[in-house]
This record gives sequence, structure tokens and C-alpha cells, in this order.
Amino acid sequence: MPEKSRGAALTILAMLLALMAISNFGKPFAHHAGVGFVFFGMRLSGFANMIVAPIFGILLVAYVYGIFAMRKFALPLGIFYAAYVIVNMALFLVRYHGTAVMQEHSWAYLVPYPFVAIGVSSGAAWLLYRRRADLR
Repeated sequence: MPEKSRGAALTILAMLLALMAISNFGKPFAHHAGVGFVFFGMRLSGFANMIVAPIFGILLVAYVYGIFAMRKFALPLGIFYAAYVIVNMALFLVRYHGTAVMQEHSWAYLVPYPFVAIGVSSGAAWLLYRRRADLR
């Protein structure tokens, strides 16, 4: 059976997820306020950030590889990650609503961010689901 192309949209989403993985690997080295991995709505710092951020970086690297190679494991990983992003974002908004953490960012960042984060994570999972017959 000839290898199927993953298509431009899935390729672009995989590249955006790769950028997120790179960002996660860099979070333990950031030394200014407002940078820390957000895990189930809580912004991490210190040792927790040093452990959790790279774990999610590795998870995203595996996911990106799965997308590029059109592997079956990419679909459940994508569904998990898309659900995690939605839950994580909702918990962050509930936890930090009206606090200084929310005031660290401008509306130009806060308004489009959920659309981009949910769009990329859910969009990749949705496209993989649509292409599930092509996964090997």
C-alpha cells in the first residue's frame, strides 16, 4: 500500500506542536515571572516546573513524531492532549481570574490564546481522526 501524505494542514499543526515542545523544554530555564508550565490550571515554578515541563515536552515530541510518521499511537495521544489543553485552560482561568497573574498579559494575548491553543491541539486530533484509516 503506498504511503499517504499527511497533508499541509496536519503538517503545519505538527510544526506548531513542535514549537510548543521546544517552549516546554525551555520553561525550566526561564528566570522571570510569568513563565512556568501550567499544569491543571496551576502555574508551576521551581522543582515541579523542572520536572513537569520537560515531561510534556517529551510527550509532544512523541506526538509530533507520530503525526509526521502517520502512526496509530498519534491519535489517542492527540485526543488526550486536546482534552488536557481544554481542561488546563479552564482551570487556569478559574484559578487566576481577577488576580495579578491575569494582569501580567495584555488582552491582545489573552483573547486569541485560547483559540490558538485549542485550535491547534484539537485541530490536529480531529485531522488525525479523519485520517485514521491512513495511520499505520
